[in-house]
Amino acid sequence: MHAYRSQTCAELNKSNVGDNVRLSGWVHRVRDHGGLLFIDLRDHYGITQIMADADSPVFAELEKVRSEWCIRIDGNVMARDESLVNKAIPTGEIEVFIRDLEVLGSAQELPLMVFGDQEYPEETRLKYRYLDLRREKMQENMCLRSDVVASMRRRMWDKKFREYQTPIITASSPEGARDFLVPSRQHPGKFYALPQAPQQFKQLIMVSGFDKYFQIAPCFRDEDPRADRSPTDFYQLDLEMSFVEQQDIFDTIQPVLGGIFEEFGGGKKVDQEWEQISYRDAALWYGSDKPDLRNPIKMEIVSEHFAGSGFAIFAKLLEQEGTQIRAIPAPKGGSRKFCDRMNKFAQQEGLPGMGYIFWRDQGEGLEAAGPLAKNIGPERTEAIRQQLGLGLGDAAFFLGGKPKAFESVAGRARNVIGEELGLTDMDRFAFAWIVDFPIYEKDEETGKIDFEHNPFSMPQGGMEALNGDPLDVLGYQYDLACNGYELLSGAIRNHRPEIMYKAFEIAGYGEDEVNKRFGGMVNAFKFGAPPHGGCAAGIDRIVMLLAEQDNIREVIMFPMNQRAEDVMMNAPSEAMSDQLRELGLRVVPQDN
Repeated sequence: MHAYRSQTCAELNKSNVGDNVRLSGWVHRVRDHGGLLFIDLRDHYGITQIMADADSPVFAELEKVRSEWCIRIDGNVMARDESLVNKAIPTGEIEVFIRDLEVLGSAQELPLMVFGDQEYPEETRLKYRYLDLRREKMQENMCLRSDVVASMRRRMWDKKFREYQTPIITASSPEGARDFLVPSRQHPGKFYALPQAPQQFKQLIMVSGFDKYFQIAPCFRDEDPRADRSPTDFYQLDLEMSFVEQQDIFDTIQPVLGGIFEEFGGGKKVDQEWEQISYRDAALWYGSDKPDLRNPIKMEIVSEHFAGSGFAIFAKLLEQEGTQIRAIPAPKGGSRKFCDRMNKFAQQEGLPGMGYIFWRDQGEGLEAAGPLAKNIGPERTEAIRQQLGLGLGDAAFFLGGKPKAFESVAGRARNVIGEELGLTDMDRFAFAWIVDFPIYEKDEETGKIDFEHNPFSMPQGGMEALNGDPLDVLGYQYDLACNGYELLSGAIRNHRPEIMYKAFEIAGYGEDEVNKRFGGMVNAFKFGAPPHGGCAAGIDRIVMLLAEQDNIREVIMFPMNQRAEDVMMNAPSEAMSDQLRELGLRVVPQDN
């Protein structure tokens, strides 16, 4: 017999009754019935109930074991009494009578329990992550992640892609976040960087003549943490293709990601048609470039109904250049209580409030109610109602100003309205391509033109577009949104050096600066670069959605905390003086 087990803790069933078996695992739960001990023994695969009475030769030893001790037992498989069968587990028809016991690893008093659903502070869970990971949900999440990655690889190979690895130690990258720098011992005073993404390398792979590339790529960015973003490192499904247009990328990746969500989505509906929405329309309709399309609410511009109206706040606001009034329709939201609640939400978001109108029947037909309705009069309120397609029992909320100042709050309000009114379809994965990103933006204070989005995207219209108004230039850049999250970002690349130099010149970067910062890639483009494009999909975020988790740390094996600290391994930590000396570095104390 094997030194540790003849079967796993998920394999035994009624056909094994009478067998002598050996199992190893962790003590999940102990139930002492006075002279009769029942233990749920757990391994990675499942649970088997083991038991002993006073006749067992190891009963006295077994009484000493506690939760999460790692043990090996030998015993006989017995059938459970019909009334005691546990149909919730595969081994629920049997139990094992223990005849021999070996303690493989005892456990001290536990800082968190593996059995049960008790909640613990995040710092405790991360410090003792190896215990936290023993819990059933965490085991499921990590297995799901592994299965998703394996499925991604199979699907990419099926599409004739090959996986190539790119460097981890490289030069600083223009991805928009802070780099993690790595000092060079052999070149004092110089630094490598951990790659924010394999962006430049995968483009160079295309220049090298490899037609299709993919990689399950680690990426490193020194970012502020969020619930859906790791502050240090993450993994992405990275791909690039030559001789393609934007639609070719969509047609390639959609069946891969759609198939992943169908395979692992737990039966939720997966959209088959992925709408393409311009960046500007997404901001207008949803207040976000990663809209949650499970919510049917679309915002609309209603400025004309408030211009010159009796509602002075909006009327005066509209006299300023670049301002708008937008409405958020709220079907079924027509009660003063709900409207007041949403007004309070706006105040919590830092706004003075949020105007509203709701429509009710006071016995004399449809009536518009609320402070705005009184100020702008029945004609204007009726025009608003008709534009928004609302009726009895419905409401609308209003925000005004320069769109960039209120769009994000409007988007969050739309989400809250959809959820609270039961309009959001929670049993669905809703996808949308966000396209036509503007390449440039103007700083309102300085008037300077700079890049708003990826500077390496091919401008739509090429060189001709760059000779016009920069603020009108759109890029062949795209994101994929799902249920309010950005899952993927990509672009058709600017592979023409003359167009790239012109694009950077508009943003104030001379040819020498471009050559200095991106010389490796720009030089390669001078030797017959093919048209190419690609994308990268965030694996952590995809698994977070599939696992129905709200925090990305629930699907990462060993994540950092919210301060970018590994409290289990004590990182970051101070370097030893001889290490600093060897690298030619000195730590300068920070002023508090």
